[in-house]
Amino acid sequence: MITLDRVGKAYQSRQGTTHAVGEVSLDIAAGEFVSIVGPSGCGKSTLLNMIAGFLPPTTGQIRVDGRVVDGQVPPALGYIFQKDTLLPWFSVKKNVALGLKFQGVPPARIASRVAELLELGHLTAFADAFPHQLSGGMRRRVALLMSLAVEPRILLLDEPFGALDTHTKTHLHRELMEIWRKLGQTVVLVTHDLDEAILLSDRVVVLSGPPSRVLLDERIRIPHPRDVFTVRETPQFVTHVQSLWSVLGQQFRAAA
Repeated sequence: MITLDRVGKAYQSRQGTTHAVGEVSLDIAAGEFVSIVGPSGCGKSTLLNMIAGFLPPTTGQIRVDGRVVDGQVPPALGYIFQKDTLLPWFSVKKNVALGLKFQGVPPARIASRVAELLELGHLTAFADAFPHQLSGGMRRRVALLMSLAVEPRILLLDEPFGALDTHTKTHLHRELMEIWRKLGQTVVLVTHDLDEAILLSDRVVVLSGPPSRVLLDERIRIPHPRDVFTVRETPQFVTHVQSLWSVLGQQFRAAA
């Protein structure tokens, strides 16, 4: 579904050329959950933005369903940013409905779709609440439902849980996995949290420091469904932490 073929990104400035992404090649199948990890500044978010069509690659090619992505947003794509993007003057249900209204969906269908999503996200009781009345975890759930409202086949997540406490993050991990198993989107997650990547993903891709390249692409051999409260204690999880950290830790030490 998503193909990155020797993709690179460079920026020009008065100081010269900065190579954010060196040469990255990846194939992500339909329905896969893939996480991308790497040291700070290695171009993880840049890579995600190129997949989304927000930035054109300098070299190489990105294809979604065989169609070239070159600075144009692919159809049926959802994106959750690091920062809160909820409209503060809209209620929860109006925020969730926003994308559907832009698409010209009939009001009756919007109402039924929003009701379905609020139930899926365990937010029905907060339909008329405003963002300032919600916890950080609830706002992240609303952001996820906003992206799901338009029924994307691809969901891109740019460190959506980074600012949350461990308790809230754990519960959101469980909800995200439940939603993914029910709806079957292709998901690409950028994260600094190796445990989070292993817990959620089918594959974890480790990038080098800039200009980034793929150092390791490891399939996570832990069957679904995964219990977010106990999976870290399993031998398989520990093995993946050791394998991935042996590569990722070298990059952190090099960047120190």
